[in-house]
Amino acid sequence: MPKRLIQVASATGFIVFFAFAMRLAYLGRGLLFTGSFAYGAETGAIAAAIASGKGFSSPLPEITTGPTAWLTPIYPYLLAGIFKLAGIFTYKSLLAMRLLDMLFSALTCWPIRRAATMAFGKRVGTASAWLWAVLPDAIFYPVIWVWDTALTGLCLTALVAATMKIRGSRRTSSWIGYGALWAFSAMVNPSVLSVLPFLALWAIWPLREQLTQALRLALVTSVIFMAGIAPWSIRNYLVFHKFIPFRSTFGLVLWLGNNPEVPDTWAPFLYPADNPEEAAKYARMAEIPYMEEKQSEALAFMRTHPRDSMRFFFRRFAHNWLGVWDAPADMWTFMPPYMKLLLFWNCLFSLLSFTGAFFAYRARSEGALPFASVMLMFPVIYYLTNTSGRYRYPMDPIMAILTVFAIAYPLSQLGKRPFVKLWAAEDEKAIYAE
Repeated sequence: MPKRLIQVASATGFIVFFAFAMRLAYLGRGLLFTGSFAYGAETGAIAAAIASGKGFSSPLPEITTGPTAWLTPIYPYLLAGIFKLAGIFTYKSLLAMRLLDMLFSALTCWPIRRAATMAFGKRVGTASAWLWAVLPDAIFYPVIWVWDTALTGLCLTALVAATMKIRGSRRTSSWIGYGALWAFSAMVNPSVLSVLPFLALWAIWPLREQLTQALRLALVTSVIFMAGIAPWSIRNYLVFHKFIPFRSTFGLVLWLGNNPEVPDTWAPFLYPADNPEEAAKYARMAEIPYMEEKQSEALAFMRTHPRDSMRFFFRRFAHNWLGVWDAPADMWTFMPPYMKLLLFWNCLFSLLSFTGAFFAYRARSEGALPFASVMLMFPVIYYLTNTSGRYRYPMDPIMAILTVFAIAYPLSQLGKRPFVKLWAAEDEKAIYAE
């Protein structure tokens, strides 16, 4: 019986089911949300415009401002479909949105297990999926935030798993699917592209001796990727008469994190969705001129205030990894107990994930480089603009894998046996059989 229970508990489907149940239990605390924030703010506003027949437009709640490229299209269209079926800004649509995000978060257990198993063996893969099922942030954000956060996390983890699976493959169909997955993910949230050069190069590297074949496969993947993002880019060019491959908002978010009124990491009180003056200015100027002006102002501030810009940069770096922007020792005295617990967990989670990356290098695991690439490169754009636990969420699955490995690797050394023999070799057949 215990063996049977272990088999059930180790099944990916059961872990996904349990993860969804955990999120459902947290949702059961009550949907005490009001206002446009409850429906995803800008995302919900665009989705409502689509569902109302106005097209992809008007990102600011309750203000009609015309066509937009504020976000990439996939997630807003998913919400628009919910609005069509359940009504615009109804309780049914609110519940459906959160259930959808919770499902994306729970399904992330599957690529987590695949990636961890291929890198470190089946035991680490199973433990990593279970950690994600109960991880506080993995439960909190899909329930609280209606945004592409959970879907982006699923996409990024799937990209890492696909990269490890496809590494050195000579199958053209596999590389076609790889390019399509990158295109889909970019249309969910283009932030995933920060790791594209590193993962794609790592995947093709074993074929470097067959240069012609490697170039052919890289070309096929690139063509599929470009074909996948082309419709959105063409739409933006026709609407705005400017090449906008993904989103138009970089100038705004750069300015929000780099202007004279930034108190610590960014100035949320200047955000157009929350600031009537900025909203009116955005509506008056139209989207592209407004974003270009904000980018010019941000770059001018960064040139003339380099010390402030660097201070903001390092505060955002600290906030990304620790959850606070000042030195933890300085804040500890003034923190309430629950904030101290949260700070301790953030510090421990980050420390263990970096330790796991180091151990992966020491163990000569093939997963060391793709995992480290995500850890090092994915948050860089947020160091320049604004950091949040919600923005870091897409790479938390990779951090969960490395956290488990940080614990598993030292345990494997207690018997003075090579890690690959103790953990990976016995699972070699199981890795690709699942």
